[in-house]
Amino acid sequence: MNRDAVLAALGIEGENSGVFAGRWLPGNGSDLVSIDPTTEEAIGTVREADISDYETAITVAQSTFKEWRMLPAPERGNYVRLIGNALREYKEPLGALVSMETGKIRAEGEGEVQEMIDIADFAVGLSRQLYGLTIASERPRHRMYEQWQPLGPIGIISSFNFPVAVWSWNALVAAVCGDTMIWKPSHTTPLTAVATTRIAQEVMEGSGFEGVFNLTVGRADPVGAALVSDRRVPLISATGSVRMGLQIGTEVAKRLGRSLLELGGNNAIIVMDDADLDMVVRATLFSAAGTTGQRCTSLRRLLVHKDVIDDLSDRLVGAFGQIRLGDPLDDDTLIGPLVDRAAVDTTKAAIEIALEQGGELIAGGNEPDRKGFFLEPAIVRIPADAPIVQTETFGPIMYLIEVDSLDEAIAVQNGVPQGLSSAIFTDSVRSSELFLSAEGSDCGIANVNIGTSGAEIGGAFGGEKETGGGRESGSDAWKVYMRRQTVTINWSKDLPLAQGIDFG
Repeated sequence: MNRDAVLAALGIEGENSGVFAGRWLPGNGSDLVSIDPTTEEAIGTVREADISDYETAITVAQSTFKEWRMLPAPERGNYVRLIGNALREYKEPLGALVSMETGKIRAEGEGEVQEMIDIADFAVGLSRQLYGLTIASERPRHRMYEQWQPLGPIGIISSFNFPVAVWSWNALVAAVCGDTMIWKPSHTTPLTAVATTRIAQEVMEGSGFEGVFNLTVGRADPVGAALVSDRRVPLISATGSVRMGLQIGTEVAKRLGRSLLELGGNNAIIVMDDADLDMVVRATLFSAAGTTGQRCTSLRRLLVHKDVIDDLSDRLVGAFGQIRLGDPLDDDTLIGPLVDRAAVDTTKAAIEIALEQGGELIAGGNEPDRKGFFLEPAIVRIPADAPIVQTETFGPIMYLIEVDSLDEAIAVQNGVPQGLSSAIFTDSVRSSELFLSAEGSDCGIANVNIGTSGAEIGGAFGGEKETGGGRESGSDAWKVYMRRQTVTINWSKDLPLAQGIDFG
């Protein structure tokens, strides 16, 4: 399927509206042009929302919420099931569009759509499992329990690197919980947002609940600022940089709202002297170079025991030298372009800083002489105390760091401000259990003998420290989209007080 066929299949050729508020609105903002990072050519145009469009969207989200929240959860789940089925039908073109806007290869683009399908299936099951607890009351003939109620219209702010999957983590789970939503996608990937909203719209058309999944493509000012500061939006779920998260978290806290933040990673793999190095090479290649290093779970720091670092270094240089860069829609391509010119320049600048701080470039780092925002994935061997390793560069650069022991490796891994994903490669039960203990990894994700990226949807996704503390996707992450209510029922003819208090 070529680029023109992709756009035709999704119905987004030419100019598109970026405002959906129960129905498509023309949009009163500026035209936003989506650029293909492979060709540097325009894919299509989206008319952005302005503040009046945002106001229309929040009004629709509020009014729809009043009806949607009273629909039984299994019935809400049925709409999500239909959206999952529709995503199956559009998997190939929507996956290709993800590749066109982000630069990730076709397999990863379709994999992202599959993740949406998986989340839909998960949410359908969840719609019959929004469980509360029965609680023993200390008072006779009293019953206590907790129940979960829909929260309200929520805001979803997504990043370019997973332009549709992160929406689904939030939107499809929140929908079965009884919430409506407003989505503000990245300005870098607006067409995937329009196409995904169209798919949801087709399902909801004629249901009376068209205002569940709303879209406002727009810049941080004014649309993002209005969404974040809006007291009518009880929860803001935001994925992006630490800097962005600090701004959003502070603004939401001013109005005592809820924030679900998924921010920086700076992830590490520890390689012990008893590790299977063949597995390490394969895991490192995908974790560090996959998606051109633009996953929040991408491998940034490889911490290798001194006894095996030279052997592993040679193997990695050979593996990185075989990486095929090219058009992400070409099945032979392993690595596509970065998302834009700024990403290339930022990564190259980070490599230069790393070299100034004692690093040695041992692989990659070159910019090919071709059209597109391409950069060879780089390996820099560097001391653990180099300041640059404290910073996450959102690009294809991996720092190779020597360590003497597991204790040192854990200290180095944990000694950064971020805490998203971590992994250890070892055949030792003692080493793996120490890594997984309270004195081991301080990250939200800890893996043994697999890489840092490629999390399954069944577990809650998120990290600690400057990563933001939010949890999305599986497990009990659904609870953030609901409000907990503790209920006490007195079925006696007396009125005893708790704690044995006798009042008069």
